[in-house]
Amino acid sequence: MDVINLKNEIVDELTANILPFWMNRMRDNERGGYHGRMTGENCLVPDEPKGGILHARILWTFSSAALRLHSEEYLAEAQWAKEYVFSHFFDEQNGGTYWKLHADGTPADDKKQIYSQAFFIYALTEYFRASGDVEALEKAIELFHLMEQHSFDNVKNGYLEAYSRDWVLLEDLRLSEKDANEKKTMNTHLHVLEAYTNLYRVWKDEKLAHRLKNLIEIFLEKIIDPEHFHLNLFFDEDWNCKSTLHSYGHDIEASWLLQEAAQVLGEEAMLRKLKPVTLRIAEAAAEGLNEKGALINERDWASGHRDERCDWWPQAEAVVGFFNAWQLSGDEAWLNKTRNNWLFIKQQLIDREQGEWYWSVSPEGDKDLVNDKAGFWKCPYHNGRMCLELIERIK
Repeated sequence: MDVINLKNEIVDELTANILPFWMNRMRDNERGGYHGRMTGENCLVPDEPKGGILHARILWTFSSAALRLHSEEYLAEAQWAKEYVFSHFFDEQNGGTYWKLHADGTPADDKKQIYSQAFFIYALTEYFRASGDVEALEKAIELFHLMEQHSFDNVKNGYLEAYSRDWVLLEDLRLSEKDANEKKTMNTHLHVLEAYTNLYRVWKDEKLAHRLKNLIEIFLEKIIDPEHFHLNLFFDEDWNCKSTLHSYGHDIEASWLLQEAAQVLGEEAMLRKLKPVTLRIAEAAAEGLNEKGALINERDWASGHRDERCDWWPQAEAVVGFFNAWQLSGDEAWLNKTRNNWLFIKQQLIDREQGEWYWSVSPEGDKDLVNDKAGFWKCPYHNGRMCLELIERIK
């Protein structure tokens, strides 16, 4: 498969499968926004709470699709998402966005998770890029200032994880039950980096530039293991590592997001510094490839235990990350990894009957019908972005 054929297949996947699923099956035409859940067996759960992450990622996806594919249809869908976000997710009294709403749009969990604030910056900035809506950019800038005011650690650097509605640091800082309860995480820093990168595309603010460069340096100095080039995941307030997991999906995602941040920042010295690091992180991620060309979830380096399941999102990030490594290096082996991973996605993950992708595939090749087809974490962001990135990269 040459890259033009790859691009054609990916355009078809995005426009004929992923985006129509969210427009036609998940849009809540009665109460606004999007339904909170569809089960792995394709049963809609209309009264499920509506996640902030879900709505921010949908807003980003349709905004990006409108921008890159020059589509008025996708722009209208992005506007639908933006209007719901503005009318329901923003805390007009204290600032910031809620973590979760009831199905009727009232707050169900009003905490201020910094990871979530970052995704709203990412989404609102992309919507501004697609639509020119200045109000969206102003809200993104407002969230930036709130994060810098409340979350940035001026003494020890980095961003603390989670706050109450009125911005008091919480005891339980976790994104989900499976996460360690630590004050600083790789995952939040990666998505703050992603958000600040997108904001800096359109708002050349001096403080934002400083913070974006600082985030890249945090990864280089504190998060990336200098020996193995995997990302460490959890840290205490003093940046002592508190985990023994390697998440291959986060490794490969970070490899290309770090390079993108340096490109947008426009610092040639930082780009030169990052190029070998990007390739080393991609090499570390490639340790998680199985014989089918898919990326397994993670490995505990202390115990040696491997989670051999292949969730949907590491596959999407692998396609982009390995393609990026090929573009950087010219080494055809990286392009072969992209092709093999896309082949796995086509054969194993895409649901051609009901739409979208399955959550995961087991080592035995069984589709995961237990975890959601769509939900709080299962959004069109990773697979949609994979398509949009390759559409833009393949000329």
